[in-house]
Amino acid sequence: MPQRSSVLPATAVPTGGRTLLRLATAGSVDDGKSTLVGRLLFDTNSVLADTLDHVEQVSKRKGLDRADLALFTDGLRAEREQGITIDVAYRYFATPARKFILADCPGHVQYTRNTVTGCSTADVIVLLVDARKGVVEQTRRHLAVASLLRVPHVVLVVNKIDLVDYSEDAFTAIATDFALLARSLGVLDTHCIPVSATEGDNVVTRSHRTPWYDGATVLGYLENVDDSRLAVGSDLRFPVQYVVRPQYAVRAPWASRAPEVNGDYRGYAGKIESGRVRPGDELVVLPRGSHAVVEAIDAPDGPLDLAVAGQSVIIRLHSDIDVSRGDILAATDAPPAPIRDLIAAVCWLAERDLTIGARILLQHGTSLTKAIVKSIEGVLDLDFEAGTVPCWRPTATLGLNDIGRVRLALASPVPIDSYREHRATGAFIIVDEADGWTLGAGLAGSTPLTAETAASPRSDLHHPAQQGNPS
Repeated sequence: MPQRSSVLPATAVPTGGRTLLRLATAGSVDDGKSTLVGRLLFDTNSVLADTLDHVEQVSKRKGLDRADLALFTDGLRAEREQGITIDVAYRYFATPARKFILADCPGHVQYTRNTVTGCSTADVIVLLVDARKGVVEQTRRHLAVASLLRVPHVVLVVNKIDLVDYSEDAFTAIATDFALLARSLGVLDTHCIPVSATEGDNVVTRSHRTPWYDGATVLGYLENVDDSRLAVGSDLRFPVQYVVRPQYAVRAPWASRAPEVNGDYRGYAGKIESGRVRPGDELVVLPRGSHAVVEAIDAPDGPLDLAVAGQSVIIRLHSDIDVSRGDILAATDAPPAPIRDLIAAVCWLAERDLTIGARILLQHGTSLTKAIVKSIEGVLDLDFEAGTVPCWRPTATLGLNDIGRVRLALASPVPIDSYREHRATGAFIIVDEADGWTLGAGLAGSTPLTAETAASPRSDLHHPAQQGNPS
């Protein structure tokens, strides 16, 4: 049985004051993603006793002399039988420094859509390669996805370093190839770590078998990586999720000790996706364009003088204007323009193809709008060679796992941002008009994946608003 490190049990640590980091693992098949995640969970004492007992029993039946750490995340029967990851497995753990939500993504090409899903909300992508194979096609594919999704940080874990005798030369060659690839894709914040997930080298504790490496362990990197949200300093975006309008006298929503409020109370509940807001700020309600001033901000612990990105609050306005679920409250100096003609990168997740003329529903935040596919302007070719970058090639349809560039005509104006500027309010999903199934995920205004195009103007987001419904 593997030995635990000296990390304190997560359950013994008070939860107050620790920041939350979202991370995702990606990589090719058999690179050891699930084993790495299992090692993180095991060495941070984040595995329940009955789960550990079950994994040990399953490992013995497989003829192993120690617990198979990958079984902590491979929960589906097919995953355990094949020894692969099929679905995205979400795991939660914590250390004295930080709390984590981890998405363990599959490595097979046919499950690229699952990888897109797992990485879409990540602050960090942990990208694994086999030390014996180095950078392969799936490495390039997943790094391209990370670039497209604008993930802030990417850490390359060179796993199975024990199988190349802890060779510094092997690690350096892989790190060099990866750095060149990352630069060509416009991914600027990267870090490389030599690891043996099975043996525990440089995962939670530093290994004496890699004296030539003086950087952080995987956990050390995750605990110390800069998680400051650029969204806090951005323009305010507050999608309204619910209108709080009690019809009778109730306790005020921000504290049980507060006095009762009557049916005149009207507030707008939601999560601040970016920016900050104070009482007295003037806001614009989109897509209507009405203006109002913030009267008060209510939170579970009481009224606030300031609310910032990441907080869920209730905003009350001075004016009794029409604000509904699906509207967005934004700063008056830089609001998103409501548009009817949208160009976006779309990750297609459905078995059936997306074709020109298809009628769909576009869900942006909590709003739902009818739309028609006007054109498909290209599909991202991810089968590119080392030293080159992916490109958009012409196509008339999008198939399962394709990432395409699509133009949509919207039935009503939608206040949507460029994804490059606002990840939360620049993203949307495509829903089947008939049965409500999710068909794809969209990134408004996304462009090719190079450092130059990442800084290009947002003119590709939309065209001047058109009158009338799409025909």
